[in-house]
Amino acid sequence: MTDSDYISFKEMCARFDVTPRTLRYYEYIELLSPKKEGRSRFYGPRELARMTLILRGRRFGFSLEEIRQWLQIYEEKGTHEQYRVWIDLANRQLETLKKQFEEIETSMSDLRDLRDETLRLLAAMESEDQRSA
Repeated sequence: MTDSDYISFKEMCARFDVTPRTLRYYEYIELLSPKKEGRSRFYGPRELARMTLILRGRRFGFSLEEIRQWLQIYEEKGTHEQYRVWIDLANRQLETLKKQFEEIETSMSDLRDLRDETLRLLAAMESEDQRSA
């Protein structure tokens, strides 16, 4: 691998639109392992791929610990086992998201009903005010 295969800390933050604090934290919890030269950090193809997976996992609602364990499976047991675990994680998360979606739909329906009832009450009040005037 050549130096041109690596990007700097600043470039990594910009490419993935994350703060320096976030990137340092991902290193601290061992999600990423950049090449270090003095105080400088450089990220190669492996870190770029891992960062893509981390951000995708976060978007899907996985915890950083779940992501860390899933990435570790690849290192310890390979792609086949990582895929098996991924299927289980995805199925579980899909069920969680389905429940959250149903809760949001219920909340939205309740809020619409309350808004509509309040509109009716307000209209009745305004109608009463006009008759009193």
